[in-house]
Amino acid sequence: MIQKYANPARFNRLAATLLPWFAWPAAILIFAGLYFALFNSPPDYQQGESVRIMYVHVPSAWMALFVYTCMAISCAVGLIWKHPLAHIAAQAAAPIGACFTFVCLMTGSLWGKPIWGTWWVWDARLTSVLILFFLYLGFLALQNAFDDPARGERSAAILALVGLINVPIIHYSVVWWNTLHQPASVIKMAGPAIHSSMLLPLFLMAIGFKLYFLTLLLLRMKALMMARRARGMSMAQLHHQAAE
Repeated sequence: MIQKYANPARFNRLAATLLPWFAWPAAILIFAGLYFALFNSPPDYQQGESVRIMYVHVPSAWMALFVYTCMAISCAVGLIWKHPLAHIAAQAAAPIGACFTFVCLMTGSLWGKPIWGTWWVWDARLTSVLILFFLYLGFLALQNAFDDPARGERSAAILALVGLINVPIIHYSVVWWNTLHQPASVIKMAGPAIHSSMLLPLFLMAIGFKLYFLTLLLLRMKALMMARRARGMSMAQLHHQAAE
């Protein structure tokens, strides 16, 4: 079924249909999440007003892991089944995931200063997320490191698959090692450990960020497909001129 969307025209029709269903709900959910986070959720009894950074930091962290996993899966599909859209999807997702990871690191630093008294510590969770950020940057660099785009795609895809081992390390780092970072308080077997007034904006932001990612992903995939088509036409014209 997925092979039929290898046709650019068919994919563009699908993207045009889905984009409004992703973009408008994303905007509404993020706006609602920010409203509830700023005006309808209480300050933390220990952290005070600084806890509101959580409503951007935590969803950004979730998205950093989610996007990288999606990127790695796309790379696997591209390497194994040679689907033409798989590498494009991975290439489109990489800068979005890198931005989410950067936001996660920056908001974590802002949150850590009043709580830990420092902007940064070489904590297991923080260090592994920083490595994730470098993996994103390495993927983007390898994509454009070769004259042959196919070679760049393969090299970047291998890096993405090798780097996938960092995702469970990030998730379980607070369990495996003694870290300053607090353990999971939302997704846990015993149920969330925070109040529903804090859970609501957190989940609104998380769903909004996911829909925002899907919106950007489709837009970037369309742009990359157009760029490849233009490059292919340009190369064909150059070969035609050289043959004359």
